Amino acid sequence: MTIQLNPYISFRDNAGQAMEFYHSIFGGDLNSSTFGEFGASDDPAERDKIMHSMLTSPNGLVLMASDTPTGMDYTPGSSISVSLSGDDEPELRGYWDKLSDGGSVTVPLEKAPWGDIFGMCVDKFGISWLVNIAGAQA
Repeated sequence: MTIQLNPYISFRDNAGQAMEFYHSIFGGDLNSSTFGEFGASDDPAERDKIMHSMLTSPNGLVLMASDTPTGMDYTPGSSISVSLSGDDEPELRGYWDKLSDGGSVTVPLEKAPWGDIFGMCVDKFGISWLVNIAGAQA
């Protein structure tokens, strides 16, 4: 039996743009559906909002997102971060460069006290990312 934990990001009304941005970084297959496609909203202003979007990268990363209908509470700048980690330094540095472009770096991607390369950034959509590149094992 397989269990998977996937980040699911909520946006107010730009999930489509954000997921296209992440698709340009991670590649893979992006599938998005609007509230209008499912008849889930009678409000014309809500019909084009993303009800569900899922990005599956070639290396197995899965990221999901949706817009938040106007009638629902939305708190930007959530208290959760998305973390990428592994030992493929060129690939992870590439993700870092693209995620931080247009956003802000809160901790530069550099050697950390625990021996790995680590950095934190907030992308241009306000999502916090942590990148940890495993150091050489002793």
